[in-house]
Amino acid sequence: MRSITVPMPESSETPRQTSSGIEVEAVYGPSTLGHWDAGARLGDPGSFPFTRGPYPSMYRGRLWTMRQYAGFGSADATNERFRALLEAGQTGLSVAFDLPTQMGIDSDDPRAAGEVGKVGVAVDSIADIDRLFAGIPLGEVSTSMTINSTAAILLLLYQIAAEAQGVAAADIRGTVQNDILKEYAARGTYIYPPRPSMRLVTDLFAYCAAELPSWNTISISGYHIREAGSTAAEEIGLTIANGLAYVEAAVEAGLDVDEFAPRLSFFWNSHRNLFEEVAKFRAARRLWARLMRERVGARREASWKLRFHTQTAGSTLTAQQPENNIVRTALQALAAVLGGTQSLHTNAFDEALALPTEHSAMIALRTQQILAFEAGLADTVDPLAGSYYVESLTDAVEAAAEAVVREIDAAGGAVAAVEQGVVQRMIEDSAYREAQRQETGESVVVGVNRFTAEADADIPTLRLDPGLEDAQAAFVAEVRAGRDTPLVEEALAEVGRVAAGGGNLLYPMKTALERRATLGEVSAVLEGVFGRHRPAG
Repeated sequence: MRSITVPMPESSETPRQTSSGIEVEAVYGPSTLGHWDAGARLGDPGSFPFTRGPYPSMYRGRLWTMRQYAGFGSADATNERFRALLEAGQTGLSVAFDLPTQMGIDSDDPRAAGEVGKVGVAVDSIADIDRLFAGIPLGEVSTSMTINSTAAILLLLYQIAAEAQGVAAADIRGTVQNDILKEYAARGTYIYPPRPSMRLVTDLFAYCAAELPSWNTISISGYHIREAGSTAAEEIGLTIANGLAYVEAAVEAGLDVDEFAPRLSFFWNSHRNLFEEVAKFRAARRLWARLMRERVGARREASWKLRFHTQTAGSTLTAQQPENNIVRTALQALAAVLGGTQSLHTNAFDEALALPTEHSAMIALRTQQILAFEAGLADTVDPLAGSYYVESLTDAVEAAAEAVVREIDAAGGAVAAVEQGVVQRMIEDSAYREAQRQETGESVVVGVNRFTAEADADIPTLRLDPGLEDAQAAFVAEVRAGRDTPLVEEALAEVGRVAAGGGNLLYPMKTALERRATLGEVSAVLEGVFGRHRPAG
């Protein structure tokens, strides 16, 4: 027998706040905005301050890219999923890598035991990348790779694979996340200390400016900051502070901001409160544009534009009543589209239980397609513009986010704030407050702390091949056995010399990878020079 929890009536006078602590009024109207000048404040879509979107026509001219995040097990298994998604209408690829790949560890390393292929695809060498993208024309698709510490290695492997297909450098398109600062504060897949890691980031900027002009060199990620527990305002404030740190580091390295800034992109979380999320996306564009023009001094309009990918909030998915996650994801995707995202991943409903099945991944993709083709969302640009509530929230979120940027500045900037633990404490405090709210029931999670029911029948989940780890380890050994070892060792030694001295690291790294050096071998050379980061305490 099913057990149903009966909700208690609520008072209409209960105070309401967003995640950022912004008080929500019962009614919004002209008086809410005072002497707010809509024309001057909003501007036109595609024009500074880009509140209404980075492009004049937005989705009337081109829909957002439907870029479903996928990766599990072996390169061959993930290649099959990519092909299925592309055939179903997906318009871009997004690769998830397993933890050993993210941490610079080969699949046959004892430290990789139990993790090979578990949360993403295992990649050890160019041989895996060739299998991962077999039969996929890399000159025709845009590929996003969620990778940070080893971002330069994965970018170079992708370039090598594309070149083998005969793709011109200008046609190699995509993004590496390459956002190492948030790893120290919110996610944990770091290898080297912050400052040499920043060198790898700026070396990648310079390399792409010279070699891969269409590549987006970084996706500055607020997603994981939000998943770790930040508020909406903290998500954009901390992420924009990180973005400024990357810009400043690149300028200090001798790069022209107007040469690399147009290739920067951001990665946001679309969370629970639909209107706060729409306001967050609009506020982020406006704040970045203003800081890039007035603080950084970028001159080109393209350098002021904040372009972004969005993923629906994995942390909101529940193992209880998992089908409810389909509705959660649809609403979060709606917020991202109303907020003007350039690409979108929608989570599968079973992700609180396991990696997505092909069935659940297809439902997630169809969710985007229904929004794009049935809901009328692409008919007009910025459909919520002028809403008293949305405009008021946009102003309030921007002000709260700017206060976060000032706090990070006061700590000496994003790198120093991470080193001092300022960022970590801010996120932890917000996460604790929300956990308390859910514990008391003040923050309702349907099916978890209200409207609960006995468990339904088991949801079918993805099962990985138990022999994967041994097979992948054997494949790495086969790659090593079939290469010219002295040439590989010579190339790795050059990587070490450049790391210890000067010059752009990506050039010797590419030579080593072309000679079939493994990801773990290249990473170990860098770690030998840079050391390994050990968090304080």
